[in-house]
Amino acid sequence: MAEEIMRVIIIGAGEVGYHIAKKLSDEKKDVVLIDTDPGKIRRIGEHLDVQALLGSGTSPQMLRTAGIQEAKLLVAATDSDEVNLIACLLARSLNRYAVKIARVRNQEYLQEQSLFSQDVLGVDLIINTQNMMVKTILDLIEIPGASEVIDFVDGAVKLVSVLISQDSPLAGKTLRELGTHSRNLLIGAIVRGHRIIIPSGKDTIHPLDLIYLVVKKSDVSTTLAHLNMPTQPMKNIIVVGAGGTGMAVAQALDKPNLNVRLIDQDGEKCKSAAVLLDHVIPIKGDGTDRDLLQEENAGDMDLIIALTGDEECNVLISLLGKELGTRRTITRVSKLSYMHIVSAIGLDTVINPRMSAARAILQHLRQGRILSVAPLREEQAEAIEAEALETSDIVNTPLSELNFPSGAILGAIVRGDEIIIPRGNTVVLPHDHLIIFAMQQVVSQIESLLTVKLEYF
Repeated sequence: MAEEIMRVIIIGAGEVGYHIAKKLSDEKKDVVLIDTDPGKIRRIGEHLDVQALLGSGTSPQMLRTAGIQEAKLLVAATDSDEVNLIACLLARSLNRYAVKIARVRNQEYLQEQSLFSQDVLGVDLIINTQNMMVKTILDLIEIPGASEVIDFVDGAVKLVSVLISQDSPLAGKTLRELGTHSRNLLIGAIVRGHRIIIPSGKDTIHPLDLIYLVVKKSDVSTTLAHLNMPTQPMKNIIVVGAGGTGMAVAQALDKPNLNVRLIDQDGEKCKSAAVLLDHVIPIKGDGTDRDLLQEENAGDMDLIIALTGDEECNVLISLLGKELGTRRTITRVSKLSYMHIVSAIGLDTVINPRMSAARAILQHLRQGRILSVAPLREEQAEAIEAEALETSDIVNTPLSELNFPSGAILGAIVRGDEIIIPRGNTVVLPHDHLIIFAMQQVVSQIESLLTVKLEYF
């Protein structure tokens, strides 16, 4: 029997909607995108293999035309919270079984959790990129030296990406050599330029590679120290941009033991910040002004976080900080196509709100007992956390006998408090947590290894 293709309806063809549509269409999902802007619909038609409909996602007739009755998933990702919530409400009445995901920005709505319950709006997942970005930034501050930090097993295990310097003890070593010296060093993926490599023992680590390490939370400091990465805490921080995300970060860092400045050109925002913040110092000024950064001792800072609404300004702020001697930078960039360039010009960490949104949505799409999904750089690969089910093909068989697809690797098995680095004779047990790295094209094969052998009924 032919496999049924999953239908997904996306409302809103802005940056988030377009990006999710591209990702799902690449995975051969049946995607329908709805938007009221003819220009955006034209762009979709020219660049993506999806059905694009001109109209409103709050029209019941338009939702029926898009095939809401057969849809497994509806993603409402317009710039209007109200449109997104009404679309979910309508979808609930037209197809109560579809999973409904809404992008919501207004913090006031987010505080009213009962609004989203099955009895009221029936929203299954709320996506708020601001909250996701703030969490990402705080995780990066907690682990100095990391380019990216992703939580697995409720934060007990971290996926940490680090850039390999010329003098790194890993540079020039094969994974097999590293395995002999350090049985606890688990490298799941290597990013080299635009390429992602799911490594085997014979792969060599090069300077300027970005490597993804699976590390137990309690071992993070010792692992980074072993790699000659900085481990001293970040205390001196400049945040540029007092918009929603910048203010939320400043509030999270508003502590007496930290030296934090918040720079923004808008005098009113600085006045509001001065009322809301006890320890952070608001400064009215242009973050791209080298003299201002010098005046604020950017050269002695542990970290500059560039969060203005203008990504070119953010890149310039971070570059100026690096030139003046700032230890680390975090740069907010919205266009995915910029991410590789920005990394290539020497900026430490680039954060992207759309990657966060995609990660949350992918998790709801994956088959089997998949607990979390993290797209890796430029999204050619994913890190997947899954629970091994008693009835799936992956359990009770030595890994060497499993038909594990080429382009995927079982990076780690988490069993209770233990992290096991798998070998050929390792056997996965029911309820183990698995951390798998997979190229995008083999994700569906991994899903079938993880799903139950019996038919769903």
